[in-house]
Amino acid sequence: MRASGTVDAYVERVLVVIAHPDDAEFWVGGVLADCTARGTQVTYVVLTDGDAGGYDPDVPRGEIPRVRRAEQRGAAAILGVKDIQFLGMAEGSLTHPNTWLHAELVRAIRRTRPQRLITWSPEWNWSRFRSCHPDHLATGTAALRAVYPDAGNRFAIPMLLEEGLEPWTVPEIWLFNSPSPNHHVEVGHCLDQKVSAVAAHASQIQHPEELEASIRQRLEENAAAAGLPLGSLVELFQVVQSG
Repeated sequence: MRASGTVDAYVERVLVVIAHPDDAEFWVGGVLADCTARGTQVTYVVLTDGDAGGYDPDVPRGEIPRVRRAEQRGAAAILGVKDIQFLGMAEGSLTHPNTWLHAELVRAIRRTRPQRLITWSPEWNWSRFRSCHPDHLATGTAALRAVYPDAGNRFAIPMLLEEGLEPWTVPEIWLFNSPSPNHHVEVGHCLDQKVSAVAAHASQIQHPEELEASIRQRLEENAAAAGLPLGSLVELFQVVQSG
C-alpha cells in the first residue's frame, strides 16, 4: 500500500462524484479539507438528494430534498468546497441505464477538467457490506464510464463540443470503499474539520454525541488495515492511473 502523510502531489482541480449528500464528508472529508487548505479547487457532483434518508418520522418526506441540499452546502463549506452541482435524481434510480446521467457526468468532467476524480468503488466490499448501497456501486460505475471513453473522446456526445466543452482525460481516479485499497492518507490533522462537516448533516445523525468517537474508530480501523501504528487516523483509497 502506498504511504503518504498528506494528499500526495498538489493538484489544481478535483472532482468528487457521490450518490448522496454526506457521502463525501463521511468517507473523504479529511482528504478534501487537506486539498482545499492547499488551494485545490474541489467540485462536487451529487447525484441524488438522499430523499429516502433521515430518521425522524415527524419530518415531512417532501421536505427531505431541500433539507439535505442545505446540509450539503453547509458541510461542503466547512471543508472549503464552494462548487456543488446537484442532479436531483431519486434514490434507488441510479441502477437503471440513464443516458442523461452519462451526459451530465461527461459534461461535469469536461467543465471542471480535474486532475483527480474521487468516487465510490463500483465493487462490493464484503468487509463493509452495509456501505455497498446499490446507489453507491452504481455511482462508481457511472463515473468510471464517464471518464472513459467519452470524456476524452471529441466525437462522443457532440452537443458538448457545441457547448464549448473540449475533451478531457482524467489522469487519476481515487476510489473509496474499495475492497482492494492501495493508498492511505493521514487525516488526523483534519479530524475536527471532518467531524464538523459530517455533523452538518444533522437530519442523518440520530446520536450526535457519539459521532466523533464513531468517526475516529472508523479511521483507526482504516489505519490498522493499512498496517499503521495504533492511533493513526487515515482514509483509504484504491488509486487508479487512468490517463
